[in-house]
Amino acid sequence: MASPALLTHKVAAITGGVTGIGRAIVLDYLRHGAKVGVNHLGDAGSQEHFGTLVAEAQAAGVPQENVLEVVGDISQPETARRLVEETVGKFGRLDVFVSNAGVCRFAEFLDLEADLWQATLNTNLSGAFYAVQAAARQMATQTPRGGSIIGISSISALVGGGQQVHYTPTKAGVLSLMQSAACALGKHGIRCNALLPGTIRTQLNEADLANDEKRRYTEGRIPLGRTGEPRDLAGPAVFLASDLSGYVNGAQLLVDGGLFVNLQ
Repeated sequence: MASPALLTHKVAAITGGVTGIGRAIVLDYLRHGAKVGVNHLGDAGSQEHFGTLVAEAQAAGVPQENVLEVVGDISQPETARRLVEETVGKFGRLDVFVSNAGVCRFAEFLDLEADLWQATLNTNLSGAFYAVQAAARQMATQTPRGGSIIGISSISALVGGGQQVHYTPTKAGVLSLMQSAACALGKHGIRCNALLPGTIRTQLNEADLANDEKRRYTEGRIPLGRTGEPRDLAGPAVFLASDLSGYVNGAQLLVDGGLFVNLQ
């Protein structure tokens, strides 16, 4: 028996939606019946990824008109505003927003340049703030008002990382942003929750996981015995977007195979 479509008649938008976790979420949203505005940076690689995303969705039976492309750098406030405006302009409203875009480049703390710190902060935290605010303004004023906002944080919001001193604070910031936004926006019928991925195989860590010794060490600490795949985040993101999570607000959901509870 086919699974029920949980997002029929819902409109979603997502930042950084053509690779990794974002791409997996977009594809599952589309399969569950949502229409989706997809932001990406707009360079040649991102354009190619968007094309293959649309092709994969069509192969699964999704009409091409259910996907909207919105290019732009999410570290710029105007990009968030355009993503929301163009999504609403095409599909009529905004029910779900996923703040996903992020960067991570490992660096030794004592050698870390100010430019890397600022670039990480601008994309991961400032970009999330601009995006969440733009989405919330739409959700608070549309009829009927309300919606679900999901921030992609990280297990790194809860633990340290020697080469991530510039990265972990931004992910802790995303978690805190979702908690405070849940308090601020509940009166508008807007739910705000955070997903905290563990070690997920994406373009951000593929070089790190290419080291067999490090990969085996990482997998040995995960009770499920494997690193995650982007699709492992898609189901939880569908849940938080759907009416099944109608009373879930201000929550943090670890999607890490049990890594956090097994850290020693």
